Amino acid sequence: MSQEREHAQARRARGGVLVVGGGFAGSYVARYLGAATLVDPRNFMLFTPLLPEAASGTLEARHVVVPLRQMCPEAEVLLGRAVALDEHRRVVTVEAHGEMLEIGYEQLVLALGSIPRALPIPGLMDHAVGFKDLADAIHLRQHVLRTLDAAATETDPAARRPHLTFVFVGAGYAGVEALAELADLVDDALRHYPELRGEPRRWVLVDAAPKILAEIPSRLGEYAARQLASRGIDIRVSTTLAEAGDGWARLSDGETIETRTLVWTAGVEAHPLPREWGLPVDERGRILVDGHLRVEGRDNVWALGDGARVPNAATPGRFDPPTSQHALRQARRLAKNLRGELAPYRYAMLGQVATLGRYKGIADVLGVRVRGFPGWFLTRTYHLYQLPLPSRKLRVVADWTTSLLFRRDIAELGDLGDRRRIGEAP
Repeated sequence: MSQEREHAQARRARGGVLVVGGGFAGSYVARYLGAATLVDPRNFMLFTPLLPEAASGTLEARHVVVPLRQMCPEAEVLLGRAVALDEHRRVVTVEAHGEMLEIGYEQLVLALGSIPRALPIPGLMDHAVGFKDLADAIHLRQHVLRTLDAAATETDPAARRPHLTFVFVGAGYAGVEALAELADLVDDALRHYPELRGEPRRWVLVDAAPKILAEIPSRLGEYAARQLASRGIDIRVSTTLAEAGDGWARLSDGETIETRTLVWTAGVEAHPLPREWGLPVDERGRILVDGHLRVEGRDNVWALGDGARVPNAATPGRFDPPTSQHALRQARRLAKNLRGELAPYRYAMLGQVATLGRYKGIADVLGVRVRGFPGWFLTRTYHLYQLPLPSRKLRVVADWTTSLLFRRDIAELGDLGDRRRIGEAP
């Protein structure tokens, strides 16, 4: 590090505030503050509640992200990765475009978020795909469409079956919504595959918990389970993935399922950097913060979002779950605290919402529980309300309107972005 420091460029964070992480929490802190420097490897904020619809093609992928420079027009946006923290010198070292930068700060905000939780399951890393970011969603969509093409080329029904079998591990919001959306995609796409008409499709949803969507009220969770089961989805609760291989997945109940699609959505864990930097973290790696969102034992370091254990004055004894609505309210409070309006963080959750595919959803808002089409409509309305920038809202509404009027696009763009040599045939 000493050699890197000799060649590092020194600069100061705009307004003295350095925000590390451009996800939901960090981008909103920079948006509310205005004068700040925001560091992230990507130039956009992913609006994660709409990720399942990007995977299914209901929404154009670019419409579920918000460019950071548009979202935070008064902030300095620096594309790079934070690699080291020197609290004594109040400097964060950032690797940006192959160069090392030392950014000095007066106040440091850590919004590093989370990463997919990887369990020591044999074959998991080699044979499962994740569902955490936009690249995962695009990859999964392309993969599903390719499996349909592969199934269409097979003449043996037994050889077709693994291509038309889809296993999702993790029955939280991400798993349930992704499965429901992709099931709709497959249903729509099969209209264009006459050779697959009448072929059975199998969808399996696996979770270690005794019920799906354990975070929501039980009556809504039971409704969601009934809706999915009515669509032929095989729900396996109190079950885990035991092992994965090339073309198969073995569950803890002993069944081995032949499949070409294994999706892992079984939770997340805190970003590892805070632990490496010696900051106080809990047993799950989340940064410990006080009621004002200040890191315990530090005067000028703050943390929020999925990577922090945030106490909430509105729910004493409990910590905030990793949701976008909590990250947004944490960001508002932290921005005010940084401006000198110091007060404890307090937020009473408005409710929880989720979609279950086309025209089906569940919502618990201010104690009012709705389901079916009203739940689906309320979920979309709430997501649209939270989405920043009027231009992004209009693009999403246009996509939703188009999906009502026209059938889903099934173009598979797996090689999009790959550079081809001039004169080379596709």
